[in-house]
Amino acid sequence: MKSMIKQKPWIRDYLLIFIGTALMSIALKSAFDTNGIVDGGFSGIAIIVKSVTEPLIPGGIPLGVTNLLLNIPIFFLGIKIMGFGFMAKTIWGTVSLSFWLTVIPVIPLVEGDMVLAVLIGGVIQGTGIGLVFLGRGTTGGTDLVASLIQRYVKHISIARIMQVIDGMIVVIGAFVFGPTKAMYAIVAIYIVGKVTDGLQEGLNYAKAVYIITDHQEEVSRRILEDLDRGVTGVHAQGMYAGTERLMLFSVVGKKQIVQLKEAVAEVDPRAFMIVTDAREVLGEGFQEYKV
Repeated sequence: MKSMIKQKPWIRDYLLIFIGTALMSIALKSAFDTNGIVDGGFSGIAIIVKSVTEPLIPGGIPLGVTNLLLNIPIFFLGIKIMGFGFMAKTIWGTVSLSFWLTVIPVIPLVEGDMVLAVLIGGVIQGTGIGLVFLGRGTTGGTDLVASLIQRYVKHISIARIMQVIDGMIVVIGAFVFGPTKAMYAIVAIYIVGKVTDGLQEGLNYAKAVYIITDHQEEVSRRILEDLDRGVTGVHAQGMYAGTERLMLFSVVGKKQIVQLKEAVAEVDPRAFMIVTDAREVLGEGFQEYKV
């Protein structure tokens, strides 16, 4: 089975999307919908529609039905503009999400507890979306709408368009469920985004360090020998004094940053050092790049 997936990476992608949408549906049904949290996107609209139609239809219009119906016209528009090949995984993701929203029952884990609903729902939904993105797919909705709109207003980023659309959906949710739940929804959206980014970029963050020192050779030796990390010399020129010097650049594990700073301070207490996060590091000594 594993060898077959390696030979056909598209199977892995579709499987990740299928599993990811299952997690998304659990979060939507068991955390957000049961607590009136509108998390933006077409799923947020589905939660609003379900609540509004409950007096007319027992239980309201199911989330999966609304999600699918909203996406169908977007599918046709996307296929016309971008082609079926580009839309194939998006269609699979949307159909999978609607399927899971229909068959997965509500799990009474956090009903009535808004804080837990936001935290647990945000983590589960973020993980699900992250898996979908790792499978190089989407679930349609506002991200697809934003992509289509951006083709005609290229000066506005897709992220900004999505923020506007999702913001409008949350505002509508505030009128249906109240402003307090709308604020919980904003927190949930933030958590979802953080978890999704973490899953995509990897949780093994590293630190990138820039060092300007008059003792380049000794600092380099300490990094190479004591930390067993590589170091690169970058020719730089100070614009104030016009002095040319070698700036050192190195990437170390987050647990090594204290050791590195101590080593530099021992060699040159007057060294100028910049430490920044390296969200994803691929290559020797770190994460292996996988296609």
